[in-house]
Amino acid sequence: MSSPLRIALVDDQQLLRRGLAMLLSTVPGIEVVGHAADGLEALAVISKHLPDVVLADVRMPRMDGIELVARCRDDHPGIPVLLLTTFDDEPVVQGSLAAGAAGFLLKDTSTEALAEAIRSVAAGGMVIDPRVARIAMRRAVEDPSGEQDPLAVLTRAERLVAEQVAEGCSNAEIAEHLVLAEGTVKNHVSALLRKLGSRDRTVLALTLYRMLHG
Repeated sequence: MSSPLRIALVDDQQLLRRGLAMLLSTVPGIEVVGHAADGLEALAVISKHLPDVVLADVRMPRMDGIELVARCRDDHPGIPVLLLTTFDDEPVVQGSLAAGAAGFLLKDTSTEALAEAIRSVAAGGMVIDPRVARIAMRRAVEDPSGEQDPLAVLTRAERLVAEQVAEGCSNAEIAEHLVLAEGTVKNHVSALLRKLGSRDRTVLALTLYRMLHG
């Protein structure tokens, strides 16, 4: 029997922290091991408990979720931070992803979807609520030619996988070429499907080929 995924909850509203803890306590295979009211407290909790996933609010006093993501990325690069918020405005989404968040969900996400998101980011994947995915895609930045890069929303690892998918490579071939576990490649491909709104891998490959080769 595998060990449960260990979660740290970070939210400045105690009632919400307790509510989330109660909800997650009903999910098999997930255990809440620490609580914090803001990013500063969270850093100490994370160092003490070394959770598998940090679930944090975006808007908090002293240190918000976006800054927490950046600090955790530097201090604990192996611990993903999944941001949970009521806000879906573009600067928040863009700032979260730019900082290196493993995912971005809205607070009205169902318990089942939240649990699945936690499992996904714990396995190395990335999760973006479909309702804010379109906003995330507007994180395009201008390149020296003045044109926008439609793949700016991707992480470096996802872009490397995207280049291989565009060439029609299988997950096994990509794993061998990039020296990655095949499961890791599968997670990256799933993230690509979500971020680019492709219904299947064939459409994804065609979309990526057009984006990368014009």
